Amino acid sequence: MAAPITVFASAELDQHTTPDWHPERPGRLDASLAGISRAGLIDAVEFREPRLATVADLERVHAPSYIAQLERFCERGGGDLDPDTFAAPGSWTTALRAAGAVLDAVDALEAGSCEVAFAAGRPPGHHAVPDRAMGFCLVNNVAVGAAQLAAAGQRVAIVDWDVHHGNGTQDIFYDDPNVLYVSTHEYPLYPGSGRADETGGPAAPMSNLNLPFPAGTRGDVYRRVVDEVIAPVVERFAPDWLFISAGFDAHRNDPLAGLELTASDYADLAIRLQQLVPARRTVVVLEGGYDFEALSMSTGSTLAALIGESYRPEEVSTGEIGLPTVTAARQRWNLD
Repeated sequence: MAAPITVFASAELDQHTTPDWHPERPGRLDASLAGISRAGLIDAVEFREPRLATVADLERVHAPSYIAQLERFCERGGGDLDPDTFAAPGSWTTALRAAGAVLDAVDALEAGSCEVAFAAGRPPGHHAVPDRAMGFCLVNNVAVGAAQLAAAGQRVAIVDWDVHHGNGTQDIFYDDPNVLYVSTHEYPLYPGSGRADETGGPAAPMSNLNLPFPAGTRGDVYRRVVDEVIAPVVERFAPDWLFISAGFDAHRNDPLAGLELTASDYADLAIRLQQLVPARRTVVVLEGGYDFEALSMSTGSTLAALIGESYRPEEVSTGEIGLPTVTAARQRWNLD
């Protein structure tokens, strides 16, 4: 009998090296995967080596000139792409492998070989815009998978719960009526985008839902925004697929931001979101998360919830900070 979760990960992903001080470092992947055993899920998981995405795969969402530049930059030894974003000699192969993990996740679900697929890649991807790297991200991994499905006429919802707004994913799909992008994020915070009035381009109005929350927002408000805003908007869109851009840096212990979710909050969000699409159509894509303990607990809690298991190493968080964002979104999206 097939394992209910397939995890696409590779030791080769750690060839993307960064300076010792950098938050996005190789140990992140080990910490995330350690959450699987902590949650008691080893027998529920099959691990697979992801394929290398092709240049053509990347060019669905990135400019050919940028992809060629990135490959040359890595071949010549790498270095600083911007003040936050680094590439090493092995980063080109890592980028192909991380994007390939998302494509393989889609294939595994289409083949019916698992219930949930986890593309455990690094570096994260949701800040990478069509023509450049940004915010630790080289290639927009979730966009590569979503674009392949959208090109085939499938409708895709991307729910990005990383604490930072996924400006790259928004830019790529802003005028694509086959892709709904939803982001819950802290605001103001890097990269400075993600305002509530950014709702889609001329060809895709109301296809981009931004939910900017103030620092201190907790899980109670996230549960409300899923139930009162995200769920009805996604149901109205009627997607065939759900991609969760699973950054775990909205956790209360993450050093880069100020939201206050816990691992058990992520479990609640995952359960609610999975119900919005047909069975075997949920792809989880690793994005940020820079406290290793929080990353491990949150990964385990999320994956357990998606197969009906319970791993709740922390209490859920409660509070009302951020409720005005929910109220404003209900009004803007005509949900009252």
